[in-house]
Amino acid sequence: MTSASLACGVFVALAFLAATQTPVKFTTVDRGQQSNIEEARQAVARTSAEWTALWKQHAGDRPRPAVDLAKSMIVAVFLGSRPTGGFEVEITGIEKEGADLVVTWREHRPAKGAMLTQILTMPFHLVATEKHSGPVKFKKFL
Repeated sequence: MTSASLACGVFVALAFLAATQTPVKFTTVDRGQQSNIEEARQAVARTSAEWTALWKQHAGDRPRPAVDLAKSMIVAVFLGSRPTGGFEVEITGIEKEGADLVVTWREHRPAKGAMLTQILTMPFHLVATEKHSGPVKFKKFL
């Protein structure tokens, strides 16, 4: 196989992959610095029982936001414990890629030399998106 044929094949494969990625809308349900979840993790809640359990772990007795779980599901990223303020997490996009739902997220770190609150933080971002019964994958955007 010539290098031109190989390059053409790679281009066609990449074009096909790009064509199969479909952006999915999402809305923030809760985002901030103080979660009760102290370990880094990603979570998906598709049922009322899963949503109730996740919310209770995350926010204790704080009232849970209403989400229509017949049509939607919750996707969450928790950074875990951080030594100071200035850390944030943001779900930046959700896309369907074939049978998978891919959640892209980013961690924002404080700038060097920034004045920071000297308190432990547990940054989090929870969003509601359309219900998806297939696999959900999380991808950290660097």
